[in-house]
Amino acid sequence: MPVTVLLVDDEPLVRAGLRAVLSAQPDIEVVGEAADGAAVIPLVRQLRPDVVAMDVRMPLMDGIEATRAVLRTVSDPPKILVVTTFENDEYVYEALRAGADGFLLKRARPAEIVHAVRLVAEGESLLFPVSVRQLAAEYGGSSGNPAARTAMERAALTEREAEVLRLMARGLSNAEIAGRLVVGTETVKSHVSAVLAKLGARDRTQAVIAAYESGFVAPG
Repeated sequence: MPVTVLLVDDEPLVRAGLRAVLSAQPDIEVVGEAADGAAVIPLVRQLRPDVVAMDVRMPLMDGIEATRAVLRTVSDPPKILVVTTFENDEYVYEALRAGADGFLLKRARPAEIVHAVRLVAEGESLLFPVSVRQLAAEYGGSSGNPAARTAMERAALTEREAEVLRLMARGLSNAEIAGRLVVGTETVKSHVSAVLAKLGARDRTQAVIAAYESGFVAPG
């Protein structure tokens, strides 16, 4: 089955460019478009896309609020890929904190756009881990967030789960973590699931953000 994508951007040329790049792939299908975040929820409910590629800045409802709204109101929500002009943008970090699964630069090359959609859809690797670390260093607070620290302490991760979270933050996939720890990929998946459950994170991106904000992993 192809990965289905909903495009949300107030610039028609951006939507047209993304559609052309993604539709050229045999395993990706663009199922709809919207010009503002306010239209996202009804389209997500109607089309049930696997991934929403959404501009972070739009006039009526921006990508941050639209992300929150989708995750708050839609059962079994899609993966959300924030599309942005600037990489080092506080809006991007806030979108990740709100629950977005990754971000994509509008100037990205076609191969990078396709890779980002596939990676976010699979959910077994962190997209642009170095950039996420840089964003956390700039906007996440150098000394850590007290609430995030408390949540991390309450999670009471085992030594192996903590090791897996650190490797997740470095951007390693499940297969790469398995190779590093010399265990099977199914074992890694079990550890990742346990980490997400204990942290109350919907995916590995949110778990990594929590790791940085709590000071569990240093973003520098």
